[in-house]
Amino acid sequence: MSSDRLAQPADVLRPRHVGAPIKRTEDPRLLTGRGEYTADRKPDRALHVAFRRSEQPHAKIIRIDTTAASATPGVVAVLTADSIAGDFKPVIPFSRMSSYYATPIMPLASGKVRYVGEAVVAVIATSRYLAEDAVELIEIDYEPLGAISRAGAAVASDAPLLHEEAGTNVLIAREFKKSDVDADLSAAAVRVSGRFEMTRKAPLAMEPRSYTAEYDARRSALTLYTSSNIPGIVRDALSESLGIPGNRMRVVAPDVGGSFGSKGSLYPEEMLMCIAARKLGRSLKWTADRLEDVSSSSQAFAEIVDAEMGFDSNGVAIALKADVIGDIGAYSIYPWTCGLEPVQVVSFLPGPYKIGSYRGAVRGVATCKPPTGPYRGVGRPISTFVTERLMDLGAKALGLDPLEIRRRNLVRPNEFPYRIASGIIWDKTGFIECLEAAGQTAAYDRLRAQQTEARKQGKLFGIGIASYAELTGIGSRIPAAPGMPINTGSETAKISIDSTGAITAAFGVASHGQGLETTLAQIIADDLGASFDDIRVVQGDSDAVPMSTGTYASRSAVLGGGAAKHASALLQNKIKRVASHLLEANNDDIEVSGGKAMVSGTDRFVTFKQIAKAVYSDTRTLPVDAREELTASYTYDPINGTTAAATHIAVVEIDPVTCFVHILKYVVAEDCGQIINPMIVDGQVHGGVAQGIGAALFEELVYDDDAQLLTASLVDYVIPSALEVPNMDVVHVESQSAVAGGFRGMGEGGAIGAPAAIANAIADALSPFGADVSILPMTPERIFQLIKQSKSKAEEKSR
Repeated sequence: MSSDRLAQPADVLRPRHVGAPIKRTEDPRLLTGRGEYTADRKPDRALHVAFRRSEQPHAKIIRIDTTAASATPGVVAVLTADSIAGDFKPVIPFSRMSSYYATPIMPLASGKVRYVGEAVVAVIATSRYLAEDAVELIEIDYEPLGAISRAGAAVASDAPLLHEEAGTNVLIAREFKKSDVDADLSAAAVRVSGRFEMTRKAPLAMEPRSYTAEYDARRSALTLYTSSNIPGIVRDALSESLGIPGNRMRVVAPDVGGSFGSKGSLYPEEMLMCIAARKLGRSLKWTADRLEDVSSSSQAFAEIVDAEMGFDSNGVAIALKADVIGDIGAYSIYPWTCGLEPVQVVSFLPGPYKIGSYRGAVRGVATCKPPTGPYRGVGRPISTFVTERLMDLGAKALGLDPLEIRRRNLVRPNEFPYRIASGIIWDKTGFIECLEAAGQTAAYDRLRAQQTEARKQGKLFGIGIASYAELTGIGSRIPAAPGMPINTGSETAKISIDSTGAITAAFGVASHGQGLETTLAQIIADDLGASFDDIRVVQGDSDAVPMSTGTYASRSAVLGGGAAKHASALLQNKIKRVASHLLEANNDDIEVSGGKAMVSGTDRFVTFKQIAKAVYSDTRTLPVDAREELTASYTYDPINGTTAAATHIAVVEIDPVTCFVHILKYVVAEDCGQIINPMIVDGQVHGGVAQGIGAALFEELVYDDDAQLLTASLVDYVIPSALEVPNMDVVHVESQSAVAGGFRGMGEGGAIGAPAAIANAIADALSPFGADVSILPMTPERIFQLIKQSKSKAEEKSR
């Protein structure tokens, strides 16, 4: 793996910590087995929970007999929807969107089940083994109501309704429109179109979902330890649902073994754990096994897009229209709603391009599957796949090189801020710079020459390009999910220096692999003037700051970093005022660096420890009015957020016998603004691309016509191994954004660009056959069928 940072202007001075490849402070505990995950909690006399889940995709619950299970030794309680009906209020994923139906979220299925894997009964016992044994003794009678496995079937007039109250299986519908797209398409010199599909995926975090609900009888209080990345949102939802004030309902996300979005929603099991812990007055534990995690956690993608793009004779895209149908599963999710994934597909379809007219319509359709929810990239992997395939099809029709057609259509530096046809506003970002940097790093012209020679030898050698843009660090003006009433656009930092001079910084973010304990400390070290080693970052705890949401949507560096900078500045001013008294100097002459406050131009200084002692302990040193508490808090809101962008170039060769795709070269040129820690940034890019490779080549949740999952284990659900992930060349453009610190989010980008780049490379490799790539993943079987069909068509023409 290699990484380069383009040269910065001479007048840009890098801070001492921000921009440095500091080793992650989390790693010593995580790599030596000293991390504490939710399943590691050992509350006193804890009970264990197991769930009886539905084997039916859609059925009315006729009878539940728990007699034998309740009589099993070690079983403390068996709970059904009826037995807990008075203990909570359903959680409603509200939205301001029209044409949207919010499905209530319940801890256990009530009345009927809507997908295989939905929790119906909870068994609570003195050990997990006893609980799971008792689950097998529960008898449930169902009346089948008809399975809906395909989104197309769900909109048929005779389709059974999953939610009768909605009166339809279309739970969300929306349209974006600008100008007369049909007229512009009619006037286009070239029109290209296709039906594109990205199949259903499992996020598959290393750590399955895990919850420990600890009950404090003295205070009638609950603490939920959860593998969530939104502990603040979960706390607020549980507080409202259970009627527990926030000072007695705490939610903590300790060390979390990955999420990729799947742990970023409220789950029925979280509700059930808290309801049962309060009901029994005991602490409870549950960790999903891999089958449960795959079959009941939120899933990703599952959209079909019919799209058409028109170009003028110069290769400029003038019009784009698309109709999207999203298979959203059985329920809406909290707080993001079922519109999160499909609506963002049509929002981002125009991408980083200057497309004049646009119409994007979307329907989110309920089926008998687990809900779709956040997944790394949210909507943008498929929107980028569609738009980049259309760009390549347009280039082919016009006789242009794929890189050149993008050069002609990308928003240029003098055109920012730019409002794309769906209404999204891109702030100044290196769109063109990323394209040119990727082409230069990949030695693009030499690659095309190499391809010519490879084809002479009969090799299936392809080159693919994908450019994209995304909103990151979204502020309060734009909800993180369409129409969502919860404010996710601000972040609070509270920084304190205690009586020993040690620094504690509390945030509402919740790291699940991003290295936030390191990067936020780097920002504070520079802006406060502290020693990096003296800073402790507290995150993932709803009690840490008054209002928190968590980590998602590439927000934590932008919002958390912005809050850290502002809070650090406030606290540094306090330090300067105290130091000016102690050093008998003017406030303006005090400089703060490395945990010391010094008089500029002299060797006189006081340490943070001495300042803290003067404020808190030695009452004779300072006048009363100078004893300011050494703490500062700031809630940062970037209002609109900022843009991140990249261009990916993939080079592949397809084995004509096995139809396996070998990635020979992979280049990423990305602009994530001011880099805080280049080592962490590179790791995020590498990990994102690895997931994108999975989406492009391997990963697919397959359901049969009866909505039964056929790929529920890692034997059948294939993910890339280290052998399938190539070495990558990563180039950082690093243009400064307009938000505090010049940061941009970048945690999702690798997963957004990789599927499209690889799809285009495969299509390029198969171009001698005239084959098209319109569905992902492109498995060996699909490639084999494409080649076979192309050969059959060629034989028919020759007859």
